[in-house]
Amino acid sequence: MESLINCTEEQQPSSVMTNSWSNQEACRSQKAKCAGGFVLVHAGAGYHSESKAKEYKHVCKRACQRAVDQLRAGALAVEAVTAALVELEDSPFTNAGMGSNLNLSGEIECDASIMDGKSLHFGSVGAISGIKNPVLVASCLLTEAQKGKLSAGRIPPCFLVGRGAHDWAVGHGIPPCPSEKMATKFSLSAYKRNKRKMELAEKMDTGQNQTKKRRQSSENENGSGCLDTVGAVVVDSEGNVAAAVSSGGLAMKHPGRVGQAAHYGCGCWAENVCNMNSYSTAVSTSGCGEHLIRTMLARECSAAMQSEDAHQALLEAMQNKFISSPFLASEDRVLGGVIVLRCCRCVEAQPSPNIQAAMVEFLWSHTTESMCVGYMSAQDSKAKTHISRLPPGTVPGQSLAIEGGVCRLMGIVD
Repeated sequence: MESLINCTEEQQPSSVMTNSWSNQEACRSQKAKCAGGFVLVHAGAGYHSESKAKEYKHVCKRACQRAVDQLRAGALAVEAVTAALVELEDSPFTNAGMGSNLNLSGEIECDASIMDGKSLHFGSVGAISGIKNPVLVASCLLTEAQKGKLSAGRIPPCFLVGRGAHDWAVGHGIPPCPSEKMATKFSLSAYKRNKRKMELAEKMDTGQNQTKKRRQSSENENGSGCLDTVGAVVVDSEGNVAAAVSSGGLAMKHPGRVGQAAHYGCGCWAENVCNMNSYSTAVSTSGCGEHLIRTMLARECSAAMQSEDAHQALLEAMQNKFISSPFLASEDRVLGGVIVLRCCRCVEAQPSPNIQAAMVEFLWSHTTESMCVGYMSAQDSKAKTHISRLPPGTVPGQSLAIEGGVCRLMGIVD
């Protein structure tokens, strides 16, 4: 196995030499000198007020640190990305786990999923209640599926919903948490405020005018301010990638509604380099679940990252596969965001035959008003955070922002 010394460069991403982790299998038998890896997290694509900017950045920093602690201890990418998501879910400022949006019935139902780029296994839960960290259930589903078939040759589940998901989680050692304890003062006050607005809408004139105004009210309540799904992407010291996503869903959603955070290819995607791919890629999305489901944005962005110029490829994917997607032609505003990580082996000459380099490009893009991200390598002393915002004068849902950077990973092998 090889380990990685990390150095993050803050710059606009550029194209990187297209080679791969082709000697990864040979390196696994070699002793590691130090742990390494890289993590990129997001606290949602939506609207992040200046008054709460400090809290959003702080939770991103903590999530990065949790993941890096795992990487430094030699954990694989899927374990590190789970640790990051648990931290994000535990924050009362994010719409995931604790403090999630309440549905029409005043209950919390969460979605989460995780994908391992090494095995390509996927675990997911939808509309699950009474579990503090839904990502732990998704991760457990992934792990159990890797063990093979169940008794009598049954195929293990990779996606569970509702009460069945809750009971499966408890049966596999994940403690339940009363839904009332998962609600926060902020989420409860938001629910009461939204409920009053809906009740006022119900009192409006009947007929077409009422329908139009009700639709407008719903759009406002489910606008970019309510789309703060959380997620993370990780590459570990062996070059394995993983991605995860978790969400409480849209505010005032219908009970039983399942968003993109639980859907395969929509909420997250991770795929190690292989004969078909020159790069290992990991993607996590955020935004209006229905828009992300109908475009399968996570998988689309992952496929786009096989192009030479990552920045241009993501720009085109967000524009052509999302904003201008024929599947969303009837939508006035297409709301969403992604974080993307890709890595490859560098072929440039190294100062020593015992040193091998890899390059990680990390990007984020969004059509919402803002998106909060954080990133950190295993050798950084602390995480860096940033709230990306659309350029002044642009229209959310019709314009996009894209930023990112590059991280060089230097591997020491015996």
